[in-house]
Amino acid sequence: MNYDFKTIEQKWREHWQKNPYFKTKKDYSLKKFYCLDMWPYPSGSGLHMGHWKGYVLSDVYARIKLLQGYNVLHPMGWDAFGLPAENDAIKKGIHPKISTEKNIANFKKQLSYIGAIYDWDKEMSTADTEYYKWTQWIFLKMYEAGLAYQANTPINWCPKCLTGLANEEVVNGECERCGTQTTQKPIRQWILKITKYAERLLSGLKKLEWPEKVKLMQENWIGKSIGAKIIFTTDTGKDIEIFTTRPDTLGGVSFIVIAPEHTLVEKITIKEQENTIKNYIEETKKLSELERTLDTKEKSGAFTGSYAINPLNNTKVPIFIASYVLTHYGTGAVMGVPAHDQRDFEFAQKFNLPVREVIKSKTQNSEYYKNNILIKAFEGDGTFINYGPELDGLDSKIEGTQKIFTSLKQKGKAQEHITYKLRDWVFSRQRYWGEPIPIVHCTHCGIVPVPEDQLPILLPDIEKYQPTGTGESPLADIKEWVNTPCPNCKGPAKRETNTMPQWAGSSWYFLRYPDPKNKIAIFNKEEMKYWLPVDLYVGGIEHAILHLLYSRFYVKVLYDLEYLPFEEPFKKLFNQGMLCMKSPVSGRVEKMSKSKGNVINPEDMIEQIGTDALRTYILFMGPPELDSEWQSDSIKGVRNFLCRLWSYLTDQSHIKLNNFTSDIKTQKRFHKFLKDYQTRIEDFKPNTAVAALMEYLNDLEKDKHTLDSIITEQFLVAFSIMAPHFSSELLERLLNKQLEHCPWPQYDEKLAEISDVEIAIQVNGKLRNSITVPKGSTQTTVETLAKTAISKWLENNTVIKIIFVQDRLINFVVKF
Repeated sequence: MNYDFKTIEQKWREHWQKNPYFKTKKDYSLKKFYCLDMWPYPSGSGLHMGHWKGYVLSDVYARIKLLQGYNVLHPMGWDAFGLPAENDAIKKGIHPKISTEKNIANFKKQLSYIGAIYDWDKEMSTADTEYYKWTQWIFLKMYEAGLAYQANTPINWCPKCLTGLANEEVVNGECERCGTQTTQKPIRQWILKITKYAERLLSGLKKLEWPEKVKLMQENWIGKSIGAKIIFTTDTGKDIEIFTTRPDTLGGVSFIVIAPEHTLVEKITIKEQENTIKNYIEETKKLSELERTLDTKEKSGAFTGSYAINPLNNTKVPIFIASYVLTHYGTGAVMGVPAHDQRDFEFAQKFNLPVREVIKSKTQNSEYYKNNILIKAFEGDGTFINYGPELDGLDSKIEGTQKIFTSLKQKGKAQEHITYKLRDWVFSRQRYWGEPIPIVHCTHCGIVPVPEDQLPILLPDIEKYQPTGTGESPLADIKEWVNTPCPNCKGPAKRETNTMPQWAGSSWYFLRYPDPKNKIAIFNKEEMKYWLPVDLYVGGIEHAILHLLYSRFYVKVLYDLEYLPFEEPFKKLFNQGMLCMKSPVSGRVEKMSKSKGNVINPEDMIEQIGTDALRTYILFMGPPELDSEWQSDSIKGVRNFLCRLWSYLTDQSHIKLNNFTSDIKTQKRFHKFLKDYQTRIEDFKPNTAVAALMEYLNDLEKDKHTLDSIITEQFLVAFSIMAPHFSSELLERLLNKQLEHCPWPQYDEKLAEISDVEIAIQVNGKLRNSITVPKGSTQTTVETLAKTAISKWLENNTVIKIIFVQDRLINFVVKF
């Protein structure tokens, strides 16, 4: 029977569209499984193979749970607002709304080919008014809770995208979207107080079944440092609070550095240094935050002319300003300890400052010295030196640190302090295509939140939406929209013209999916209790910080405001690797990209080999969490595998369905396969599960197993998670059954046990034959059978040694 994949797949696509048996049920008595893909933004280039890798993987696990009788929520929607969609529209010269709607229609068409069990009744888009009404509602709740505030502050400005960016959107000093070098620019912004949740965002990671790599990335981004605040007093009488994680090195301080933006700079700079300091501050403004903190950057700074007193030993140390110190980290002031911090060591060399050793390595490592002179900082723990008789010889890490800290604390010069690298989230954008921020500015009342019953504040439909670059959104020119009565005093007021970032809508969409058409409330609490948290979340590692951190923040806020009964949104996270291919441009294996000329169009592959072959190949390529290289020969092999399997299962000599039971050998081989297959999938190793399928078919063909109706059904149902069209067609043709009426198969543990093993027989290390024996057979038994099987290799030769590995091999070492 010919495997006509085009006809078969089209038939079942149409059938499932008319009969979506996988729709989510409103039955809270059932066990639930919430399987979610990271929301795609509908770009003009359409779905690529990277999308397929994630979507096929999530569909496998959603299908398993559906077959196991779970109530499955597996939705799809669109991250339609924000810079990507707007830039795509500008490129095409059309309105973002038109461009986005067109792209969504194309994505939906392409998604229909995947065969995923999405419940399209749950479809949502961040650009839908009924959706962003609730995005605005969340902002109001944050504002009411004191978590949203307005500030004029220097922010990361992208000169190409012409908008401010959050720190998380800047990678290596460049715009995460377009790659342009960012600059610092002071602009009025709306900011969310995510730093209030720093500790909970950090501690909550311990409870999550997430990849360790992702948890580590979030930990590093939050950047918790435990240390002390130490007060140095300047010769002008001003106190400077220093944050340090190494109070044990206090005796080695030879200078102090404060951030150029520090409030004390003007107060402590002497008249003779004013021009130098002013010029240095202007130069610093041109640098991005990354450029300021790069370890490879040559150290720079400017002397204020003032000095401070070290509270431990009363020594006088000069005060500098330097770009590598940031106001928002710690206290914006650090102590310079050149002997025990490499950055400080380089700074001291540049400005010819003293290097005072106060900690000696316990191993007396000579790599730090040349001719008894320190050539690089010793940053480890060790033994106190040069502190005086009371401290010298103490262990620096524990006892020494405690004594120094206690002494300063008693003088009122130190206190414990914890700081974080995490900064508050710059939340506004000077662009058009985003959610309007529901705030009104009144000359009489000040900042006034829009009443909830006036939501949504609709984004006006305008022709000229291109960014202005002035620091104002294009909305600022829409007078009829901007001018509005104040909700409080009814006097003249103006709407907020900045819009929300792309992340606003995608930070909470998983909460709306269970009840997306709810017009009364953002979500139903009963639905939240039943469906959330998400059981399996699949998506790329590129969202490890931005999206995942923001989503966790949103959920914790809504939990605190008593709208949610949980604090973490995603129980299990799985990051699929990238798809790579050799680039004809560079000749290297690289991530698929149009610019590199190494893109494979999914629709072309479907036309050539079919959806099920493509799904199976994507799962077979390698461990799903790793990057995989596309191999054209391998995908042909998968296509051939499906054709062979189809031929075997449609050959009546291999399948007997009426009043027939397969022999025990056939049953054992099937249950051995089923156990291997299911175990590998449960371990998130679908590539090895495909290998188990191929091994099983090889054995079916070699041993000519005859399958009964039970094995045939169970095999097709098991395979349906990978090749749903293929399996559905044969279930119907051979058994007159529909996939939706079939349960997930269970293997028989006793039948799956390996009772026989194949033993390799070697002569002088070379394979000469093999035998099948009961598992656990002794050397005597195996030796007797093996000698018969390779008699011609032993004839007239003397066996001088026998090497036996139970259940694996026997090797006869002979002398010819």
